[in-house]
Amino acid sequence: MFSEPRSGRLAAWGNALLAGLVSPDDAVLAIVGDDAVHRMEGLPGESGPVGLTLALGRLRTLGATGLRVALPAPGHPLGLSGPPEFNARAIEAEEAVVCYGTALGLVPEVYEAGPAGDVHVEVVWHCLPVREAPPADVPSLGEAERELAEALREATDVLSQLDVASSGPVADAAIEAYRARAERGREVLAPGYPPRAARVLELAERVGMLVALAESNGHGAAVTSGEMAARALALRPVERTARRAQVAAYNSVVEERERW
Repeated sequence: MFSEPRSGRLAAWGNALLAGLVSPDDAVLAIVGDDAVHRMEGLPGESGPVGLTLALGRLRTLGATGLRVALPAPGHPLGLSGPPEFNARAIEAEEAVVCYGTALGLVPEVYEAGPAGDVHVEVVWHCLPVREAPPADVPSLGEAERELAEALREATDVLSQLDVASSGPVADAAIEAYRARAERGREVLAPGYPPRAARVLELAERVGMLVALAESNGHGAAVTSGEMAARALALRPVERTARRAQVAAYNSVVEERERW
């Protein structure tokens, strides 16, 4: 949960490119990240998969002025607007990008090959028609920030009550990875995003990290299947709040543009 979704990178840097704040090469480099290559398939006017540079340019030509993120889960179509076929594929992938200004959406399909430690990752973004309607259940940045503050308190209380300490190799590795990202001074969002959006996204990742630790850490008192189910039930609203905040942060520049 606390890892950065590929849809977030595509939307954030795609928005910066569409606004003329970064070059196509810089945008594609940031979107691809540690993956080997990204391609887009199903673009109107293209007979096969194309590279991201061409794909983003084509989306602009087709009328896209912004990119929104969707991070849905079963029973929670967060950021989606239909039709059912697109929603189903987005829920299966647990993420998607919806274009603002043209009725198209993008769902990633990830291919991995190679041994552990040397995995080659290729991503194909499937371009599909979407319904032009308000996205489901996306809060404003202000709402997301208030909800996150409460969610962080709830997550801390739940972990304390369940005796899930931040100990053990899984927890230690996760915390160390989170700290390393912060110490590298990584750019949380692309140019053009307000500082508040970056703050909300960082807090959402922190809350998501706590939820992930609770789900993976078997060193506390909650060890029976019943106790594990109780833990998951208690943390489900916290996890949903963190996902809603992530979507609000990534979509903030598009929502602001739409208001104006």
